[in-house]
Amino acid sequence: MERTEPISVAIVDDQDLVRAGFAMVIGSQDDMTVVGQGADGEQAVDLASRLRPDVILMDVRMPGMDGLTATRRITALSPDRPEPRVIVLTTFDLDEYVMAAIKAGASGFLLKDTEPEALLTSIRTVHQGNAIIAPSATKRLIEHMAHDMPATGSMPSGSIYRDPEADLLTDRELQVLVHIAQGLSNQEIADNLGISLPTVKTHVTHILQKINARDRVQAVVFAYENHLV
Repeated sequence: MERTEPISVAIVDDQDLVRAGFAMVIGSQDDMTVVGQGADGEQAVDLASRLRPDVILMDVRMPGMDGLTATRRITALSPDRPEPRVIVLTTFDLDEYVMAAIKAGASGFLLKDTEPEALLTSIRTVHQGNAIIAPSATKRLIEHMAHDMPATGSMPSGSIYRDPEADLLTDRELQVLVHIAQGLSNQEIADNLGISLPTVKTHVTHILQKINARDRVQAVVFAYENHLV
């Protein structure tokens, strides 16, 4: 039988107790293994370059190089090898970093008080090539982007730029994208539009391909930057 390699995870946080807690949770899983730990951004970049873990759990605030700077450097590593996927971790009072984390190339954004089972599911989800974001952070991201959009009538007619990729989307794909930007899950989108879950997944795949987005988090950014919501 073909042997499936466990998901390799690196943990980067300046607090020893936090690293130990995450390592204990991850180490309890048969399909995961902790391959390295670091206490700052520089160590994170070094771990990513040397070990190429599948997923890196990255704290935002650390002494020296912070987690966002480290994430940008990691996602810009040599393209001839698959880059590690980064899940940025923070506390409730630091969720203003959601947008910065996404733009830095993070594939996930979680709060540190996330339940262990949710953390493990998120690691698996990101490893499969998808993106995750904490529900409360999704709400704040949407509020932040909506707040930054120009008010109706504040710009001359026709002056709002829209990426040409937006014109490639069908009416149904636009509907699905709007629902994604509102933070709805695939099942919720299926229920709202009266279509099957596999159909929603197909639409999401086509949307990501057409707008050149790596994951649905980038799709949210695309939708707001192009004033689709």
